[in-house]
Amino acid sequence: MTPARSRHCDQATVWESGTALNGWPSWDEDIPDGVVTMRLRALALAVCLVSAGCASQPAAAPQTAQSAVTVDNCGKQIAFDRVPQRVVGYYQHPTEIMIALGLRDKLIGMAYPDNDPLPRYAADYRSVPRISDKDASFEQVLAKSPDLVYGGYDSAFEDKSGRSRDTFAGAGIKTYLSREACLDRAVTMDDVYEELRTVGGIFQVPDRADALIADMKASITRTTQRLTGAEPLKVFVYDSGEATAYTAAGTGIGTEIIKLAGGRNVFADVQKDWADVSWEQVLQRSPDLIVVYDYFGTPAPDKKIELLLSKPELANVPAIRNRRFARLTLQDTVLGVRAPYAVETLAAQVHPDRTP
Repeated sequence: MTPARSRHCDQATVWESGTALNGWPSWDEDIPDGVVTMRLRALALAVCLVSAGCASQPAAAPQTAQSAVTVDNCGKQIAFDRVPQRVVGYYQHPTEIMIALGLRDKLIGMAYPDNDPLPRYAADYRSVPRISDKDASFEQVLAKSPDLVYGGYDSAFEDKSGRSRDTFAGAGIKTYLSREACLDRAVTMDDVYEELRTVGGIFQVPDRADALIADMKASITRTTQRLTGAEPLKVFVYDSGEATAYTAAGTGIGTEIIKLAGGRNVFADVQKDWADVSWEQVLQRSPDLIVVYDYFGTPAPDKKIELLLSKPELANVPAIRNRRFARLTLQDTVLGVRAPYAVETLAAQVHPDRTP
């Protein structure tokens, strides 16, 4: 499955932006672990002898080595013999996953944000050094000396841009790509959970991943229970475009968000994650509500809504006649920490009468 990032990059060159757009300490000396241990033990013995003439103490237990982890990532076997310490999040959702798992201390940089950060992660997110507001070159990433680059869309490792996974491997840098880019089927919330489990495993924080997943599932359950018996509304997603409409199609996680929020994506039958459709097709599918995606590099949502209202060919669309619009950020609709919580956000706009 090919994510929408490459298309969104193209859109950023067409649209006039409507929304506005620093790791680990370095040690002064490299002292082998064995020397450090010997010094500490000598110091402890000296203190003990001076203070009390104390009895002999049992030897300290040896430090347990970190377990090696191997993951199958988009057909590549990636072996982690230690927890990565210097990570670049290429795109916003890998960066937010790292922060949500309490791994801010491992992040040394990020590139290409789509939206403002979530309030709960804002302080940590803004403290991550920004490598680039758009695509970063291989040299820009390499200058950060990462041991892992975590890519959100497959374009993070675009060969024609000199950032292929093999190029990074040749420089001794491991790569991991969001599972969304690997799938040849519809993306579901289970894929969000599996992504969190995988990243939690790589960084050996599985309990954090499990706790976050439990919270996500509870949020979705609360929402779907409130929607029991509600009639699903027909929903059209407007991402961008004037001559045609760029929309969320059937295999992207946006379709699952819409379904869980009490709607039905009118282009769910299109077996792609994103698609260009004609305005005539939108009219024929007669949506009750239009969800507008908001992200850097495209007009603000109000401007997008103005465009939709101005199109005579949409005049008879129920959502246009009744001015039924909802808003989500692009980051709500990719495989990251926002997607499960976006169900509640969208449900409140699709079925406001079911919102407490």
